[in-house]
Amino acid sequence: MPNGSPPGPPPPARPAAGGAPADPPPFTPALGRLGWTAAYDAAIALFTRERWWRAALVALAAPQPGGVVVDLGCGTGTLAVRLKRAYPGAAVHGVDPDPAVLAIARRKAARAGVDVTWHEAMGDRLPEVVGAGRATTVVSSLVFHQCPMPVKRALFAAAFAALRPGGTLAVADYGLQRTRLMRGLFRIIQAVDGAADTTPNARGVLPGLMRDAGFADVAERDVVPTPTGSISLYSARRPDTP
Repeated sequence: MPNGSPPGPPPPARPAAGGAPADPPPFTPALGRLGWTAAYDAAIALFTRERWWRAALVALAAPQPGGVVVDLGCGTGTLAVRLKRAYPGAAVHGVDPDPAVLAIARRKAARAGVDVTWHEAMGDRLPEVVGAGRATTVVSSLVFHQCPMPVKRALFAAAFAALRPGGTLAVADYGLQRTRLMRGLFRIIQAVDGAADTTPNARGVLPGLMRDAGFADVAERDVVPTPTGSISLYSARRPDTP
């Protein structure tokens, strides 16, 4: 159940005009299925206790005035808009390859009266899109759990490259499922997004991938139990020196 649309295994092709199958998009759509985008916000609010972990992630990001915040896999823009409202002195960028979710994000920002810069691009192009070493904070929510392992690695590498030395990474996603109850509930997510991509998250792979990408001070800051498994909040930092 992704927040945003990072690269991932393509969904089944949709019929094009005349009955011929259309080429599938090179990313995983919101909720893992084409045509479900409009239901995304309601599903996240209902099934993930969004109010709790989203507020914690905004607090964890804590950019300074004049900072550059990048929301990797921004989806429908909920997090990016909240970040801009909470930290009006920061420049906020949302990056997602799915034009359908970005259209929702733009409308959401306009209704909120906030200025967010939106980029239609794959997450692994983050340094190219926002500038290598430019971001002070990279955030991401509910993206990594539905990416194949090579894509998880590529996204963390891109986040590292986009951050300036000393910059912060803040992530909210399904992490280690520590109890039988949480593992059972997480099967709902696995049914939607597939066991192959989600199982590594449930086994606690994310902190190690952050360290492999070069991040320091990697920490799990909080764990929020939800009706679909536990969501972990992580922070990490790009070292000040290589």
